[in-house]
Amino acid sequence: MYSLEQLKIFTEVAATGSFSACARKLSKAQSAISQAIAGLEIDIDTPLFDRSARKPTLTPAGEKLLGYAQAVLKQSQEFGNAASALAREQEAQLSVVIDSGLMTSKLLDIISELNRRFIATEINIHTLASPDIIDHITAGAADIGLMFCDAEFASSIDICYLGDTLFYAVAAPGHPLSAMTSINSGDLMPYQQLLIHSSRGEYLAHFSPIATKRLHCDNFDSLQQLTRLGLGWSYLPCHMADEDIANGKLCQLPVSFDYKPWRAPVERVRANHGTVGPALSWLDSALKTLFD
Repeated sequence: MYSLEQLKIFTEVAATGSFSACARKLSKAQSAISQAIAGLEIDIDTPLFDRSARKPTLTPAGEKLLGYAQAVLKQSQEFGNAASALAREQEAQLSVVIDSGLMTSKLLDIISELNRRFIATEINIHTLASPDIIDHITAGAADIGLMFCDAEFASSIDICYLGDTLFYAVAAPGHPLSAMTSINSGDLMPYQQLLIHSSRGEYLAHFSPIATKRLHCDNFDSLQQLTRLGLGWSYLPCHMADEDIANGKLCQLPVSFDYKPWRAPVERVRANHGTVGPALSWLDSALKTLFD
């Protein structure tokens, strides 16, 4: 049976173009390189190199098998890296639950860096409405959450205030509210309001119903799409609304009671009990830079 060492020599000969160059690179005798390739060809019953010319060239079979050999070596390296990481007590899994309205480019950068640093940790990302996130954490279904502040927290939850997200009142360009130059709460009431709603019927703490007719969804991506369709007006995080406003897909409503963009506080939530591994510890620290 062929070995990883033989596959490594095979890929190096292909990369360097000769047995002698491979021998110098790997600090081995040229005879050892030749024997390894010959042994590999016997094991797989297939010639890998045409030796009739001055320098060995890959046979058609060698060209095909080279990619497989490279893939096996890469998998072997990843196996070793993962085993080493687990030996350093990296978590096997890390579950993160996030309100979709907080999926900013900065947060995505943090998640990408988490994935790069902790190769042995399987990272699971879930999105939920903020009012559902506390239940997810207390039930042990997630290790850490990122949510808009709730009015009440269970004593078993550790919270950390991170900063504020700005919100605009918005509607589609063809919506009647978009034609108004000043809007008060009475003007909003006749028009359908689009709102985030938890699985238990709870609203976000800072976004109570104003209109008499309402349409509910459980994430800000859907809320944005429905607002673009002109089904009603809504409050959207500025980082989601800005591009749509610039492209004419949404209009910022001139709401008289919002002198400045509405601010919603953002919290990091975690269970008070349980082991904190290196991946969770790193993510916890990184999230504190989210609004820097």
